[in-house]
Amino acid sequence: QVQLVESGGGLVQAGGSLRLSCAASGRTFSRDAIGWFRQGPGKEREFVAAISWSGGSTYYADSVKGRFSISRDNAENTVYLQMNSLKPEDTAVYYCNIVIYGHTQGFGSWGRGTQVSVSS
Repeated sequence: QVQLVESGGGLVQAGGSLRLSCAASGRTFSRDAIGWFRQGPGKEREFVAAISWSGGSTYYADSVKGRFSISRDNAENTVYLQMNSLKPEDTAVYYCNIVIYGHTQGFGSWGRGTQVSVSS
């Protein structure tokens, strides 16, 4: 069973950028669509972005379109989330998970996530 580990979070000022990484261990996830999700303080976990197994197709939540970009390197067994023009409302714990492409729910095990904090 694949295990996913998120990293790259931190504290950044509004307007800044961060790049998150989602690394797989246990088995390759090169044939899986992967999604990023986030859970802000006092909020439900929500979908952020997803990428097809080949990396050729992506889709995003309306709240991050034009600011976030998801990509993957199957040779490195890693999926990335480039976050630009960050806003305080982007503050959340970010998670990655396996998804069925076109859907917005993760169905694998959830990892510990990585904290992103955006100051105003």
